[in-house]
Amino acid sequence: MTIPSVFFEQAQKRPEQAAFQVKRSGHYEPISWKELAVQVDAVAVGLMELGLAHGDRTAILSENRPEWAIADLAILQLGGVTVPVYATLTTEEIGVLLRDSGAKFIFVSSTELMAKVVPLQKEFDLKVILFDSPYAAAGPRIWWIGELLGTGKTASPETKALLEQRRNAVRDDDLASLIYTSGTTGTPKGVMLTHSNFVSNCRMIREAIPINENDTLLSFLPLSHVFERTAGYYFVISVGGCIAYAENAEAVPKNLVEVRPTVVTGVPRFYEKFHERVLAVLKQAPPLKKAIFHWALRTGEEYGHFLQRREQPPVGLRFKQRIADRLVFRQIKERMGGRIRFFVSGGAPLSPSVAEFFFACGVLIIEGYGLTETSPVIAANRLDRFKFGSVGIPLPGAEVKIAEDGEILTRGPHIMKGYYQNPAATAEAIDADRWFHTGDIGVLDANGFLTITDRKKDLIKTSGGKMVAPQYLEAKLKNSAAIDDAVVIGDKRKYLSALLVPNPEQLAKLARELGLPPDSPETWVVHPKINDFFQKQLQTVNQSLAQFEQIKRFALLPQPFSAGAGELTPTLKIKRRVVAERYAREIDSLYPS
Repeated sequence: MTIPSVFFEQAQKRPEQAAFQVKRSGHYEPISWKELAVQVDAVAVGLMELGLAHGDRTAILSENRPEWAIADLAILQLGGVTVPVYATLTTEEIGVLLRDSGAKFIFVSSTELMAKVVPLQKEFDLKVILFDSPYAAAGPRIWWIGELLGTGKTASPETKALLEQRRNAVRDDDLASLIYTSGTTGTPKGVMLTHSNFVSNCRMIREAIPINENDTLLSFLPLSHVFERTAGYYFVISVGGCIAYAENAEAVPKNLVEVRPTVVTGVPRFYEKFHERVLAVLKQAPPLKKAIFHWALRTGEEYGHFLQRREQPPVGLRFKQRIADRLVFRQIKERMGGRIRFFVSGGAPLSPSVAEFFFACGVLIIEGYGLTETSPVIAANRLDRFKFGSVGIPLPGAEVKIAEDGEILTRGPHIMKGYYQNPAATAEAIDADRWFHTGDIGVLDANGFLTITDRKKDLIKTSGGKMVAPQYLEAKLKNSAAIDDAVVIGDKRKYLSALLVPNPEQLAKLARELGLPPDSPETWVVHPKINDFFQKQLQTVNQSLAQFEQIKRFALLPQPFSAGAGELTPTLKIKRRVVAERYAREIDSLYPS
């Protein structure tokens, strides 16, 4: 099946049910499957009139909103290819993607983002469709999406028949999307994913994660990323569920309460921030409330251990758990909207301690694993079979094996067609037996659980010849409430060191206690007593490590890594090369000659 055929099948099954929810005039309003299908067809007709041919690439530069999906589904039913573009990219970065993909059309959400496109329009001869204000669509070769909707809704029977022919001409193995990799190690590559790649992955996920037509998902991760594209969009559509769009990242806590979703997909940082907010509130609580909270958490952890072992908790513990839920956990779950069945985490490793905290509160985070090249999901934990610290069990239909050097290999219908116009890179990634080489190092245990230990290219080889997995050490460092982020250094060096990003609240608290000038993190991070505090955090971590893994020295950074500074990908992965170049002076100071 193709993505449009999956969509229209669901639209016919449940025409009056809400497919989307969007916030307008201060409250969330539904968009029915019937109305959504009408809009998708109308925009498709409009694109036909503008000359979009089978195989033409069309970019979408937008935040998450219903129009993103409407544009995507319209493009796909014409046999077009969607090229998602992160709204955070610069004009130059957008130009790289447009040039490589050969895009002829681009959907743009706002006049602010349009400012990034105008300098590129002449070079690429782009036809631009704006989601927002019709007044901003007054320039040459610029249309407002309302114009396309109007054209489509008044289309002749002959035009509608042509649209149906175009839709029926789309094949399962046709290219559906070119998704450009985040580029942590170099120039982004265009990953070619077919309709079959996406649809097969949705089927595989359905057998592992029980989302259905009664579920509502809050969408806030970028649709430009394959994780949200499949798990938070195509998969939800395939089961007839409802997608509610968050206003923006900052509004997610408020939107959780307004939408009351049953499922949420997020990256680890989302869960870490929620955890931190709960602890921050707890710090201000009176002693009795703190004592009750910690008792409830211990009870929840003990109760959770029985569930992890798939054993029935004792009667007395079940009674204590009900009390803990009434006194503490119910309030925490209300901040999640009050209806959450489970969370889903992907995109980066989730700290086991964060997962265990949520589970103690009565909400499981299902951690999974995948890559853009695998459509993306390869493995996931299950509601009734999970292991914190692992990414779960391979999905049905996804073959997984560990190569001799520890690299994770996978094979199946979820594997990409290849890298666009890059046969050499394709041949390097997919071997003659169709095994895709993920570049991740991992292990499969006796029970089938997959654990990721590091990226193959990120492994550090010290001058003493020892191989070290930096992400494993960084995760241990970030388990400290005082450390928000960390990058471990040491390739071809005689020992390991680390760049540490302190928790800003902890850093400010230490500065106040020492009487240091306010609002001066550059001064704080070099203060001897503050460095002594973090040295103790480091010593605690080192106690659990082998001698060659221990971190000997560190430097505190006054500000967090950011995507805007080029240090993080749009999905918040560290660009190690950029960080190493930007902080070369700090790193060199950790290795005095």
